[in-house]
Amino acid sequence: MGTLSTHVLDTSLGRPAAGVGVVLESVDGTAIGDGVTDGDGRVGTIGPERLAAGDYQLRFASGAYFAARDTEAFYPEVVVVFTIAEEAQHYHVPVLLNPFGYSTYRGS
Repeated sequence: MGTLSTHVLDTSLGRPAAGVGVVLESVDGTAIGDGVTDGDGRVGTIGPERLAAGDYQLRFASGAYFAARDTEAFYPEVVVVFTIAEEAQHYHVPVLLNPFGYSTYRGS
């Protein structure tokens, strides 16, 4: 079963995005786990220790993050859908975030 981590960077500030709510869900919307990014923009533990092969999604509360900083933002949330294909691997899903855009990729 695969392991999972995530990391959020605020590219408008050039630093980690602390305080972003993150929910891990199955693709049918069932919550599996949640957390809030720490001072390094990481969620220490989210969901079960291991995930079975299949499709999942991470839901990032980007709108609430920017609202807490009194910053107008276009996306109220960012949802990243991904596949755990090989259960023996680690999956890292970073998000680069700013008020009017975001990007993501499979990290290491």
